[in-house]
Amino acid sequence: MQTQRPPIGPRVEPRAPIELKVEYKRINSFFADYTRNISKGGTFIKTTKPLAIGTDFVFKLSIPKLAEPLELHGKVQWIVEAAEATPEKEAGMGIGFIYASDSDRTRVEAVVDELMRQSLGPALHQKLMAQRKPSE
Repeated sequence: MQTQRPPIGPRVEPRAPIELKVEYKRINSFFADYTRNISKGGTFIKTTKPLAIGTDFVFKLSIPKLAEPLELHGKVQWIVEAAEATPEKEAGMGIGFIYASDSDRTRVEAVVDELMRQSLGPALHQKLMAQRKPSE
């Protein structure tokens, strides 16, 4: 299968490098992989066995300082097959978050914002967030 690339152009939301444990079910098997980065709009899950593009699924992120994993709904937007991976381009899948409601979006975005602040540090986080376009 050929690698499906993310759309060319600037990302809608800034991303922060972060590694979190991700758990999800595929057919009758459970998987545990790790994120490479995260934004308010989605994440990249490192895996040698990505789900098909367009797959909707529920996954759990284990986040330090949270008593329970954060359960999220996402959709596979693009993939990098293991055979096409390089040191600069890891095998895995780009996931776009799907929110059930505005309150769900607000809750998840607050958690992601705090993760970004911790990962980047307050000064870099503030600078990165200030560069966002007003319409985003």
